[in-house]
Amino acid sequence: MDYFAAMGAFVRSVELGSFSKVAAESGMKISTVSRYIAALESDLGAALFNRTTRRLKLTEAGRTFYEKAVQVLIDLDDARQMTSALNSKPQGVLRINIPSVFGRRHVMPHMKDFLAQYPDITLDATLTDLTVDLVETATDVAVRIGALNDSTLIAKRLAAQKRMLVAGPDYFNNGKMPTDPTDLTRYECLPFTLRQPAHWYYRPVAAPGAEMSEISISGHLRTNDSETLRDAVLSNQGIALLPTWLVGEDIGAGRLVTLLEAWEWNIVPEFNSIIWGIYPPKKVVSPKVRVFIDFIAGRFGSPPYWERT
Repeated sequence: MDYFAAMGAFVRSVELGSFSKVAAESGMKISTVSRYIAALESDLGAALFNRTTRRLKLTEAGRTFYEKAVQVLIDLDDARQMTSALNSKPQGVLRINIPSVFGRRHVMPHMKDFLAQYPDITLDATLTDLTVDLVETATDVAVRIGALNDSTLIAKRLAAQKRMLVAGPDYFNNGKMPTDPTDLTRYECLPFTLRQPAHWYYRPVAAPGAEMSEISISGHLRTNDSETLRDAVLSNQGIALLPTWLVGEDIGAGRLVTLLEAWEWNIVPEFNSIIWGIYPPKKVVSPKVRVFIDFIAGRFGSPPYWERT
């Protein structure tokens, strides 16, 4: 028995909850995974799982072995990476996780140049707005926007994010534009359904350390998709609070106008508008992760290119 391979199959079986998922992830046959587990149980003289038709449940012996096996595999991986990183080049499969709209607009368009620069890297990109567990999904690096919930992850700043109030130039029909945040209650405002209740937060640009004020907004359209909100303001349906990485080109081209620029705006009360590159904590950062973060941060620039237009 390849003991380390068997331990790896066991650990991933615990984390994924089934032999079939481990087989699909690793490219092994389900029977191979099953044989690994059976060989471990034979060697240890104890059952590791209580099996049912729907799930795997660890036995007491299984829990004890899992805790030790995880640490052994982490130590082995650290040892391999620390040794190979001394004289290695970026290579292998790089699994990245990025928000859908941001990824389509500002990450994937740069990946042709990235892969040309690092031809020994193969990219496995998942675009989703769900916050996934990087360890459980074996993700190497993820892009996150805003506040970070998991303090155990390593975070590197990629760029600042700025939100602006925007509307189509014909929305006001030569009427009065808002001159104060409180004026927004008289206009059709388009909120995210992901944020309930529908509030926007603001503070004077001249007082960056000030506490955020809150205003309730309402309108006849709300959605969980930022591109849909962009389409709505482009068609003069109302006012939206959108990130400059989404509407910077529209503002520069005159397709959208900005409002109430004397205030900073956000959709949450915590003013932490940063675009991050995050990865699981390890003693040595993989070369492929390091070059991806450096590359994409360099492409974004400071200020990011979508604001320079």
